[in-house]
Amino acid sequence: MKRRGKGGGSVFYHEGKGKWVAQLTWVDPTTGRKLKREKHCATRKEAEQALAQMVAEQARGLLMDPSRLTARDFALEYLRRLEREGLRPNSIRLAQGELAYALPSLKDPKAHDPLGRMRLQEVKPVHVRAAVDRVIEAGYAPRTVARVLMRLKALFREALRLELVARNPAEAIQVRLPKGEKAARALEPEEVARLLEAAEASRSRDMALLLRLMLETGLRRGEALALQWGDVDLERGEVRVWRAWAKVGSKGAFTPLKTPTAKRVVPLPLGLLHRLKARKEELLERLNPEEVDGLHLVGGVKPVDPDAFNHYLRRLAEKAGLGRVRVHDLRHTWATLALSRGIPLEVVSERLGHTSPTITLNVYRHLLEEERRGYVLDLEDLLFPGPRAIS
Repeated sequence: MKRRGKGGGSVFYHEGKGKWVAQLTWVDPTTGRKLKREKHCATRKEAEQALAQMVAEQARGLLMDPSRLTARDFALEYLRRLEREGLRPNSIRLAQGELAYALPSLKDPKAHDPLGRMRLQEVKPVHVRAAVDRVIEAGYAPRTVARVLMRLKALFREALRLELVARNPAEAIQVRLPKGEKAARALEPEEVARLLEAAEASRSRDMALLLRLMLETGLRRGEALALQWGDVDLERGEVRVWRAWAKVGSKGAFTPLKTPTAKRVVPLPLGLLHRLKARKEELLERLNPEEVDGLHLVGGVKPVDPDAFNHYLRRLAEKAGLGRVRVHDLRHTWATLALSRGIPLEVVSERLGHTSPTITLNVYRHLLEEERRGYVLDLEDLLFPGPRAIS
């Protein structure tokens, strides 16, 4: 055995296993516990190098107690921390759902979860890759697989910041995925007309009004569901968006808007304004103005369950022969039609509640490319106005 000075560790040959062993012993300053780390190597030189690395990591505080903290336990604490930091309930639910594809025990503690049951410090890139491969083999969409990997990278990035691991085992993983379906579908004007015709023939007038509101303003589902009649200014022809109604767990709840810029005032098209006025007049025939202002556009005193509109839209699209139409497709349709008719990008971005026009541009860049091709400066027209012969 070759010993070094105090805290320098040792290198020795293990007869029983036929391996060289790098061994380092130290005392945890927070608990006072004596800790030991060993690494088995094929040669003495490799053991010397391994020991030098362990000594360096221990000096930087990166060589932690081989804790029993599992990847699942850390993921649960990570999600709780996001909640304490004020992340929106919907965002936390989405993060948990995406992590659960790779860590099934987050949803079902009894589920088979090889990665989740590993000690956090023992997780290597090969283990992360295996978890991602299981998601791919289960047949999930490429976009879902990409989101799962993104969440795993964020999870282990947090562990790295807290110095619970020496490196991020997910950072090295790259997955080549085929292109999946588009994030959203923009309905053609003829399809919009068929959808609205089916809505007018449906039983729920309030749901039909909500559908028209979303198609004509680009509001998110949660923003539209949270609206009360007191948020609708029929004199000025505008609606005030200041909160959202979202699914939190198994129940609906009011939540802050997605971004600070999402708090906005949106003007109403004339036809929609007339419909809203007519609906409010019907309510005023049996309720006083204060009572009406406290009611939601759909659901009355309390908004309807967020999933109810999803089911309504699905049935409506089927009746209209449009196939699958998702709620976000309505917002995407409004933005697409607005940009295609020349409404400035900055205005569309503001109406959508985007943080900046850059975000809007990144999503709808393809629509603006054709428009930009038409912007050319012809000096002949400027210098010699009037009809010119074309040679």
